[in-house]
Order: sequence, then C-alpha cells, then structure tokens
Amino acid sequence: MTAVPTTPLRWSSRSAPQRIDLYTRWSFYGWLGAGLPLFALAFIAPVTQTAPRLAVAVFLAGAVVTAGLAVLLAARGLDAHRDGGTVPPLLPAAALGAALATGVAGAWACAVGAGYTPEVPWSLGLPLGMVLTACATVWSARRLALPCLATGALGGVAAVVDGAPVGASAALAVVLGLAVYAAATAFRFSVWVLDVVLEMDRTRGVQVQLAVAEERLRFARDLHDVMGRNLAAIAVKSQLAGELVRRSRPGTLDEVTDISRIAEESLKEVREVVRGYRSTDLTSELAGARSVLRAAGVSCAVHGEDGAGSLPEPVQTALGWVVREAVTNVLRHSAAAECAVTLEVRGGQVRLIVVNDGVSGPAGDGGRGSGLPGLRERLARAGGALDAARAGARFTLTATLPTGGAG
Repeated sequence: MTAVPTTPLRWSSRSAPQRIDLYTRWSFYGWLGAGLPLFALAFIAPVTQTAPRLAVAVFLAGAVVTAGLAVLLAARGLDAHRDGGTVPPLLPAAALGAALATGVAGAWACAVGAGYTPEVPWSLGLPLGMVLTACATVWSARRLALPCLATGALGGVAAVVDGAPVGASAALAVVLGLAVYAAATAFRFSVWVLDVVLEMDRTRGVQVQLAVAEERLRFARDLHDVMGRNLAAIAVKSQLAGELVRRSRPGTLDEVTDISRIAEESLKEVREVVRGYRSTDLTSELAGARSVLRAAGVSCAVHGEDGAGSLPEPVQTALGWVVREAVTNVLRHSAAAECAVTLEVRGGQVRLIVVNDGVSGPAGDGGRGSGLPGLRERLARAGGALDAARAGARFTLTATLPTGGAG
C-alpha cells in the first residue's frame, strides 16, 4: 500500500483519502500559521502606545516563530500518522518553550497601568494553546489534558499577579484550561478521523492483494488438477504407442489418435481454467479414469457409477477433481496392479472411495505436492472432507460431501 502523496495535485485527481488528508493538513496549517499572529496583533494593538517596545517586539516575533514551529510540529505529526514514523521529542519541547517565552512577553506587554487587564492571561495562554493543538497530532486526548489544565493555571496566576480577585482568577483558569483542551481535542478528533480513513484505505489495499493471491492459488490448484492426469495419460499412452511400434503390433494409430485427443482436451481445459468457468462431469471423469488406468496396465473397477449423473453439478465438479487427482497419484506414485473406485450416496451425503495397491513412495503427492492439500481446501469450503490412509502398499483416498452442493 503506497502512502498518501503530499505533492501538489489537482483536487479532482485526488482520491477520497488524499482529499481528507489534504483538508486535515491545511486545517491545522491555517489555524496554527495564521491564527496565532492574528490573535497576537489583536491583543497587543490596544496597548502598543503604552506597552514596553521590547515586550511588544518579543511578543510579535515570538508569535511568528511559535506559529512556524507549531506548523512544523503538526506536519511531522501527520506524516508520522500516515507513514508510521515518529516525531523527534525535541520538536514539541522547542515549540512549547517558544510558546511560553512568547506568552510571558505578551503578558508583560499587556500588563500596563493599574488594575486587572483581561488580555494578560489570554496572551499567556494563547501561544501555549496553539502548540498544544499541534501536539494533538502526536499526543492522545488523555495526555493533552494535564498540559491544557496547566496552561489554564498559568493564566489564572497571571491574572492574580495583574490584580484580579482570587475567585475570578480561579474561574478564569478553569475556563482557559477547558477552552484550550476543547480546541486541542477538536483537532485531535480530526486526526482520529484521518487515521480511520487511511487505515480503511490500507485495508482495502490488503483485500485487493489477498484477492489476487487467492486467485493465483486457485489458478495453480486448477492447473495442477487439470494437467496432472492428462499429462500422465499422455506419457503412458506415448510409452504404449512406442512399444507397439517397436513390436510392430496393430493399434499404434489408435493410441496416437488418443494422445492427440487428450492434448486437445487439455488445451481446452486450460483455457477454461484461465477464464474461471471450468466444470467437471463426474460420469466422464470416472470413464476417463477407467480408460487411462487400463491403458497403463492397471485393472480398474468402478462401482456406483450409475448414480454419478444424478448428483448436483457442484458435487460432480468437486468429486471430479478428486478422481483426477487420485488417478494422477496412481500413475505417478505407485506400481499398482489394481484400482477400485466406489461411489456411495446415502443419508444426504456422497462418498467417493479410491483404493489402489502397489504404493511405492510416500502417500499422496510424494510428500511434497500440492494436489491433496488443494482437494482438502475445495472440499472443506463445501462442508466436506478428504481422508488419505495407507496400510502397507495399499492406499485409500476417501472424499465425503453433502449432496446439497460443493465449492
């Protein structure tokens, strides 16, 4: 999943997550970058004639510097949310230090004349509140609570020093702390919404990747099932045709013709696998299994074949894959002389049992293949099961499915 780009793009060319990311960023940048200098001018304007010039200069310059640090902090915090990075601890500390110095200069500039001046606590709390709003990109709402309350307490102390009554100063401290906390958590909520949107976008990307991987597995499994038996049959019939030619026996043309037919069927089936439309006729698969095994010199008996055509098509398709894999394993992994296939339908279930003798290697796919695991996956999705058991040289493959359907 690629990160949401931050390079300039036309609004119409951005995706929904990119638009939300852009909107959230510029909400922070606009509020922090322009809000603090404008509020600073509003607070200092009434007292510019009487306030110490140094205090006014420090307050205005500090407001600009603090706003820049707050914007940088917000940008780094949003980048960290998007890319999974971190924000250097020095950056919030530097921003809070600049805000505190700016606030002290503002309180000094506004505290002129006798009596209480309302701008004093607010000029102290405003820069700190702006930085805490930027910290909302990296701090949780719980972590923001204590610094916001501390900001309110500093405003209350400034009001007392400026001559305000203690009770009024305490009330002002609560109001200022809650106002700063409300502003910070409001922006924190925007960050949370952005996180949810980005996570949903990443999840959608993962779902797409999983769908692609699942389709690749399906294709590999189907290709294995389709080509395994057919290639084994072609190999057996080619050996038989070569032997007939060597001994000058009749029947060579029939075998070569059959090889061509199987190759054409394989090509057709591969195309159907690619399109995803392949289905299997169980009756044809049983007949094909008998023919291929007998051509390979394996005696094959099929019991219950008459009931195959009455089964639902999904059940036939699933059991057809089982027949293909079983025949492929007999040809590749055994020196069997006999093979018996039994189809039983009873009690809402169908059972296919394939038994052969002469197993010469590890049971199933030679211990390394993907045929039997693929069949188990197919049957499991349909509520069925596949059991493979070996007793000496005798190998039994049993597939069970409900007759209601199969995957």
